[in-house]
Amino acid sequence: MKLLMHTCCAPCSVYCIDTLRKEGIEPTLYWYNPNIHPYKEYEARRDCLKVYAEKINIEAIFEDEYGLDEFCKNVANNLNSRCVDYCYPVRLRKTFEYAKEHGYDAVTTTLLYSIYQKHNYIKKLCEDYSKEYGIDFLYRDFRYGFWDGHDKAVEEGLYMQKYCGCVFSEEDRYVKKKKDVLNLPEGFEWKRKEKTNAKKR
Repeated sequence: MKLLMHTCCAPCSVYCIDTLRKEGIEPTLYWYNPNIHPYKEYEARRDCLKVYAEKINIEAIFEDEYGLDEFCKNVANNLNSRCVDYCYPVRLRKTFEYAKEHGYDAVTTTLLYSIYQKHNYIKKLCEDYSKEYGIDFLYRDFRYGFWDGHDKAVEEGLYMQKYCGCVFSEEDRYVKKKKDVLNLPEGFEWKRKEKTNAKKR
């Protein structure tokens, strides 16, 4: 299987890569995240993934687009729906487009790893793009390995970001409009207090 895995950051990729490799699947990482701001944050996440990919000897493709202007244009009218209206679709559609153009058999994403992301929405969106582009969507509920991936990322010394990506999620760290709704799979064991260094929205 020739698998392209949209990759949002190095820490979220750890468990996904380990799991797929245990299955005998060698993914190609695909960096396309124009929703990450400000630029120094974008740079830190991108460069961390470059270093980690080289360290574990995995192929990685970087579509280096810091898309602040387009992001602002597309989310300004409804900030509360920015994730589903822009951040997820723009990245995942681009991943399927790249996969189609470059002969990949399947697509998956590290967004399926985080318990802070809208898991079911991401899954449905990938299923829709799979039909549209005629490429398989490899679904795995990577959330079950959330703590394993988190702990290994810390041990590896990876840059552990403190918010999802955009400036508005960064603001949410300090001005909470509502309590985070965790997206936990059935039987998931909560082993830590909610305040961690893991990726949050």
